[in-house]
Amino acid sequence: MEIGIDSFASAMYGSHTLSSVDAMEQLLERIVRADAAGLAVYGIGEHHKKEFLDSAPAVILAAAAAKTKNIRLTSAVTVLSTSDPVRVYQQFATVDLIAKGRAELVVGRGSAIEAYPLFGFDLNDYDALFEEKLELLLKIREQEFVTWSGKFRPALVNQPVYPRSAQAKLPIWLGVGGTPASFVRAGTLGLPLMVAIIGGDTARFRPLVDLYREAGHRAGFAPEQLTVGLHSPGYVADSNEKAIADYYPGYAELWTKAGRERGWPPVTRAQFDAAVAPKGVLVVGGPEQVAAKLLRHSEALGGIDRFTFQMDNAGLSHEQLLRSIELIGAEVIPRVKKG
Repeated sequence: MEIGIDSFASAMYGSHTLSSVDAMEQLLERIVRADAAGLAVYGIGEHHKKEFLDSAPAVILAAAAAKTKNIRLTSAVTVLSTSDPVRVYQQFATVDLIAKGRAELVVGRGSAIEAYPLFGFDLNDYDALFEEKLELLLKIREQEFVTWSGKFRPALVNQPVYPRSAQAKLPIWLGVGGTPASFVRAGTLGLPLMVAIIGGDTARFRPLVDLYREAGHRAGFAPEQLTVGLHSPGYVADSNEKAIADYYPGYAELWTKAGRERGWPPVTRAQFDAAVAPKGVLVVGGPEQVAAKLLRHSEALGGIDRFTFQMDNAGLSHEQLLRSIELIGAEVIPRVKKG
C-alpha cells in the first residue's frame, strides 16, 4: 500500500489565519518533508474559495516538483467538468517534465460546485460535461495528433497537443464519491480508482468497489490493472490520546461550518468518537492505531493500493503537520508493510 497526503492548501490553522504567502511556503515545506520522509504521493485539491489556495493545483505541484526527488505529485482532484482537457493535459505534462516522470492526475466532477458558475457551466450538465471531457483527456493522452468533436468544446481536427509527458502514459485516476455509475465508469475504462470516504463506516463502500472490479473484469482488464485508492481525513500524533485531542476541535469547527452550507446538523463528540472507532472513517491516532486501521480498511474494501490522508484542514499547526508526516514515514509505513 502506497501512503501519502492530500492537501487543499488551507490557510486556516487553529485560531490563527496565516497570510497566503506564509501558508504557501509552509505547504511546500511539508511536501519537501514528505518526500524526505519516504511518503509515496502528495496531492493538491482544487477549490475556488477564500480559505483555500489550491485553485491552480498544477502551479503548486510544479513548484513542489522542482524541490523534490522521489515523491509522486498529483491533483486531488482536478475538477475536469469545468476545465479544458487540452490545458489540463498540457499543465500536467509540464509538471511531469519538471518532476522527471512523477506527475499524476485524479480527475472528478467535484463535490464542491463553486467552479461551475465561476467558469460559466450549467450544473444540469454535471455528468455530461465530465463524461465528454474525460473522453477527450484520455484521447489526448493516447495520441499526439487529436481529432475529436463534442457538445461542450470546439472540435479538434488533427491538432497536436504539446508538450508530451515524460511518462509514456501520464497516470489518470478517477476520483469518485458514492455514485455507483462512477465506479462502473472507472472499471469499464480500466482507470485507477480513488475513493473519497469522509464519513460513516468504510466497509459500506465494499459493494461499490466490487462494482468497479466487476466492470473492469467485464471490460477485459486484469485484476492487477484495477488499482484502488482511498482518500479519508486523518492525522497521526505520538499517541492515540494526543492525536484525538489535537484533531477534534478543528474537525468539529470545520464540519459544523460545512454543515451550515450544505444543510447538515452540527458535529457532536459522539459522532466524532464513532468516526475514530476501529471501523469508522477517520484515520486519527498514534502510529500503531493508524497502521492497524489502514490494514482494516484495506481488508474491508478487498485490498487497497494507495491511501492518502486529508490532513491539513482540522485546525492543526504547521509544526503538528510536520510531526505527523515524520511519524507516517518512520512508524506508520513500516507497520503497514509488515501487515
